[in-house]
Amino acid sequence: MNRRTLLKTALGGAAVLSLSSFRAFASTARTLTLASRTIEVNGRAASVYSLTGPDGKPGLSFDAGSDFDVTLVNTLGEDTIIHWHGLTPPWEQDGVADAPMPLIKAGDTRAFRFPVGSGGTHWMHAHTLQEQNLLAAPLIVRRAEEKSADEQEVVVLLHDFSFTPAAELLAGLKKNPSGGHAMSGMNMSGMKGMTHDMASMPGMSMPGMSMDGMSMQGMAGMDHGSMGSMPMDLNDIEYDAYLANDRTLDDPEVVRVEKGGKIRLRVINGATATAFTLDLGALKGTVVAVDGQPIHPVEGNRFPMTMGQRLDIRLSLPSGGGAFPILALREGGQQRTGIILATSGAAVSRLPVAGEIAGPVLNTAFEAGLRTVTPLAARPADVRYSVDLTGDMASYAWGMPGSEAIKVEKGQRVEIEMRNASMMAHPMHLHGHHFQVVGLDGGTRIPGAVRDTVLVPPGRTVTIAIDAENPGRWAFHCHHLYHMASGMMATFAYDGV
Repeated sequence: MNRRTLLKTALGGAAVLSLSSFRAFASTARTLTLASRTIEVNGRAASVYSLTGPDGKPGLSFDAGSDFDVTLVNTLGEDTIIHWHGLTPPWEQDGVADAPMPLIKAGDTRAFRFPVGSGGTHWMHAHTLQEQNLLAAPLIVRRAEEKSADEQEVVVLLHDFSFTPAAELLAGLKKNPSGGHAMSGMNMSGMKGMTHDMASMPGMSMPGMSMDGMSMQGMAGMDHGSMGSMPMDLNDIEYDAYLANDRTLDDPEVVRVEKGGKIRLRVINGATATAFTLDLGALKGTVVAVDGQPIHPVEGNRFPMTMGQRLDIRLSLPSGGGAFPILALREGGQQRTGIILATSGAAVSRLPVAGEIAGPVLNTAFEAGLRTVTPLAARPADVRYSVDLTGDMASYAWGMPGSEAIKVEKGQRVEIEMRNASMMAHPMHLHGHHFQVVGLDGGTRIPGAVRDTVLVPPGRTVTIAIDAENPGRWAFHCHHLYHMASGMMATFAYDGV
């Protein structure tokens, strides 16, 4: 699949709008430049992309309540488009090819202006296979209380990296998904012809989803590691490196902090196909926001985050100071990356890029305990949809049966039940909106977190509620880049758009 045309047809059907209405804003906008650069990964030079603001640093930051007033300058030798992940712009400024704006041509500029919103840790990234090559950056919107707080802000963007071009990775998955350098964490012996679509497995049928007498409801309390001999795939790409702010743990970023200081850690999982568990080591932290939206505080020192998600964590450093690794552990693997918080004079020890044990497998336990500070207003749903998340590893094809029917009207409360009938987890992302997690596995309704990306593990069901207040034909997809590129992409479509 050509990365320049990825997703071109998925959200088509709308006329391309004129660019003239946007050019008027260019004279006052901040410039965001797309460019190529070279970094060192594992001792080798790597050609990657960058998104830098007028100060030459990655990404942009704004004050809550201001305008996102930006001129995007494409200095790359290829077409691209950037999505503002976590913001809720007008549809025509969202950043998905031909939905409705076209790709930004090489050498061209495009201007954007819309309200930046109420605040949060967000990010920006290419909505093409170029995302794999580090075409991503932080997008921070600071609330007034965050600006005035006596705390140091530390932003961490996680990524997975391969010297193999993304198009080749995708082609390899489609050609030989059950073997080769792209696959990991999976023993396929004796599984020839078996798909990851649970409905096709012996003893299983739809509806009811029973498997040798075990129902989907009976699987509700099980994670990947406790599902016995059922075939699993945690990581379908074996990456060359895992990065935190563009650096491996062999040469991590060391952030200087004060003894006894307070930190607001903003962590973004910008990886294309890797989930992590954030490990604070000797520190204990308090999660105060997920996907930029405030939650009631959750304390701990290990927190899961799937692709596309963000965590805001408050830390209090000991008065004696020291060096404190903040690590991201690869799901199901020993690889890890991270940064080091270090006070003046503290000795910083070298850390191996592989830990002694594999990173935890993500499930819904963390999600089940989250409670939003700002829930949606209590009201019944006007319309409900059920969407199955399916996949076939034999051809590396993924889908969302039921999503083709999602049509809404402005002002409606919409609920979507997502049922994962595949053997891979899917981080599901809805553009242009924030939703509230209101149900897990068909159990008692919960006043869960407000998010834009939620994990649906294998065999699990997650229900979200959305207030339809932003007309468009919005992307609704898995944030695993190669699942999205292989069919797990749909629209959340308003009538008349």
